[in-house]
Parts: sequence; C-alpha cells; structure tokens
Amino acid sequence: MAADIAFYILGVFAIVCAVACISQRNPIASVVWLVGTMLALAGMYLILDAQFIAAIQVLVYAGAIMVLFLFVIMLLNLSKGQNDLRGWPRWLIAAGLVAGVLGPLLALRGYTGGRLAAEVTGAPVFGDPATALVGGPAGLQATVERGVVGAIAEPLFKTYLVPFEITSILLLAAAVGAVVLAKRKL
Repeated sequence: MAADIAFYILGVFAIVCAVACISQRNPIASVVWLVGTMLALAGMYLILDAQFIAAIQVLVYAGAIMVLFLFVIMLLNLSKGQNDLRGWPRWLIAAGLVAGVLGPLLALRGYTGGRLAAEVTGAPVFGDPATALVGGPAGLQATVERGVVGAIAEPLFKTYLVPFEITSILLLAAAVGAVVLAKRKL
C-alpha cells in the first residue's frame, strides 16, 4: 500500500516537472526541471524493484546527459528570455494535446499484462505476460541464470555492440560540433 502511494506521488511529481520543463523559456530552467523528471522516474524504478535501471537512470540520464545539455546551452548562450512562461495560445494547444493523450491512457488503465498476452497469443484465457514478448520465456530464463544486469549486458555487448559504439561516437561528435559553433561566435 505504501509503495502504491509513493508511486503515485512520484508520478505526479514527474508530470509536474515535465510540464514545468516544457513551459519554461529559459533553457537552463528547462534542463533543471527535466532532471527532476528523471529523478522521479528513477524513484519509480526503485519502487518497482529495478535498482539497476534506477542507477542507470540517475548516472546516465540525470547525470551525464543533462550535464552535456547544460554545457552546450551555456556554451551557446541561449538564455535570452524575459519571462519563464510561454504565451496563452501555446498553453491552449498543449492542453488539447494533453487531453488527446490522456483520454486513451485513461481508457487503458484496466489493461493488464495477462490480457495483453491473451490478445497477442490468441489464447482464450489471460496468460503469462512474458509469453507476449519475442523470446519471453528465454529472456526470463536468462534473467534467472545471470541476473538482470547479465541479461541486459549480454545482448548489449554482443548483438548491439556496433550500434552502441556508433551512438557514443554521434554524441561525441554533437558535443564537439557545439563547441566549434560556440567558438566561432566568441
């Protein structure tokens, strides 16, 4: 019961931070609110017993990538806004978009993993949600044998090693490009 209450509190905090992130004109304030959203998501992962993913969320997203964003924003000197709230037409459009997304999500709140498994597999009764995923039972077996970290690390460093390295090179190139663009303006 306490975990449910904490989950909903963190969910509301994440939504408030996300709305504050997109409603700021100052990019540095937006990044700070985005860090709050990332930390709330890490708290949710902790409640769901996904400690490794929570640690990665804090280290990689709330830590490294947000520092990179702040570094680039400060280098490009983008903080030229008078106030932090956007105009009312944008708020009206944003409210319409939120209603368009929130409506279907509320309709799906009674949807369970067992129901998804039954629909995907065509079974007449609700089944194990792992059967709905490609390699679901094998993935569960790998998690039991090697733990969560081993089950994530093996495909990352065997099957997806090249895309992983290409992504890191692209991030490095983006950071170097931002520095070069900022140096031209100085």
